[in-house]
Formats: sequence, structure tokens, C-alpha cells
Amino acid sequence: MCTNYTPSTRHEIAASRLGVLQLPPEAWPEEVYPGYLAPIVTRGQGDAVQCRVARFGLVPHWCKDYKQAQDISRKTYNARCETAAEKPSFRRPWHKRQWALVPMSRFFEPCWEDSSSNGGRAVRWQIARADGAPFAVAGLWEEWAPSDAGENITSFTLLTVNADGHAMMGHMHRSGDEKRMPIILSPNQYSQWLNASTQTAMAMMQRFDAALLAGMPCPVAPNPAPQNLSLF
Repeated sequence: MCTNYTPSTRHEIAASRLGVLQLPPEAWPEEVYPGYLAPIVTRGQGDAVQCRVARFGLVPHWCKDYKQAQDISRKTYNARCETAAEKPSFRRPWHKRQWALVPMSRFFEPCWEDSSSNGGRAVRWQIARADGAPFAVAGLWEEWAPSDAGENITSFTLLTVNADGHAMMGHMHRSGDEKRMPIILSPNQYSQWLNASTQTAMAMMQRFDAALLAGMPCPVAPNPAPQNLSLF
């Protein structure tokens, strides 16, 4: 699972191979948690792509009100790739091919193997590409229209894959729990992902090579984002 990550900066997105020509005017925080605004890249008109900000934690289109949307989004920031096509929260964006690229520079996971030196608590680790380059994770996006005709909310989830036995991610989370990791895509896969059929998308749900990742303790989290950058 991935509940916390560092989104790419505006400069990193502009300089990347994401193909973004125009950046959104909205700001986003230095670190993202469920409910926060973050940049995503999706299909645009024709062959173009677009970058926009969306809420981390997918709000299904069938939510009845803000309270239900808020409650559900706290549980939908990750989607298991094995069941995304079937789960009520994710099946519509999956079958509508509402693929997203979620640009980031690192994500954070709890490492329980270091807990003995931390008073029995997990140690926060950062996971990044070994070469230090920003990257993008496969995701799904959705748009929810409130029944009271309020402002529509665009939201997203990160797709994850089983990581049992993975040389890096196998050390994260509690012993005995299933290991999961976000699906990190290589730059040469970005266009393929945004234009994938559901069959192609499923074939792309692969674990990223542990030799290309680097992890280290990163115990200090930043201050929470300003209120206007968090959900509702």
C-alpha cells in the first residue's frame, strides 16, 4: 500500500517524458496524503495529454453526498490491480479506461524490520528510483458530481501489485501481511499506459525491478498541507 508520497514538482513534470505542454494553475503540497491535491496526467484531446490536479483517494461516481464521498475516499487511495475491474469503486474507471499517470519522486512505507530500534514502532522509509529520476505510477481517475450541483471533484487511486518476496518491498509492512507496491512505469511505457486497452493494462501490472530502486529510513514527516489542499 502507498498512503504518502512526494509528487513531482512543476519543473520535473515539464522536463519529463510525460508529454505535458501546459501545467495546471493550482498548487499542490510537497507531500501528499489521502485527500490532498496532487498532479495527474491523463489523455487529452486527440493524441495530446493533459496535466491536472486531483484528490488522492478515488471518489466513486455513485456517492450520494459529501459525507459518503469523504468516508469512501479514505479507503480508495490504492486499488489492487487483481480486482480493480470488479470492485464497485473502481470498475467504472477501469472499464472506461480512465488511466492516469501519477508523477512522483519517492513514496513512503513503514518498515517494521527496524522497529526494535524505534520503540516497537515502524520506521518510515522512502523508496525512490536508484538513479534519482522522477517516475510515474499507474493509476485510475474518476469524476464525481455532487447532487447539490456543487463543484465536481476529480480524484484518483494508485494501482498496486503483489510484492511478496520482492527484494525491496518485501521488507515493508508487518511480518505476515501481504506485501504490495505501486505499479511504477518506465518512461517508454507512459503513452502505452494512457492509451491501453483493458487487456493491455492488465498485462502491464508488473512489479518494478528492485535493482532499480533505492530505499532508506526517512523518519521525519513534514507539516500537514494547508487546509485548502486537503479533502472537502
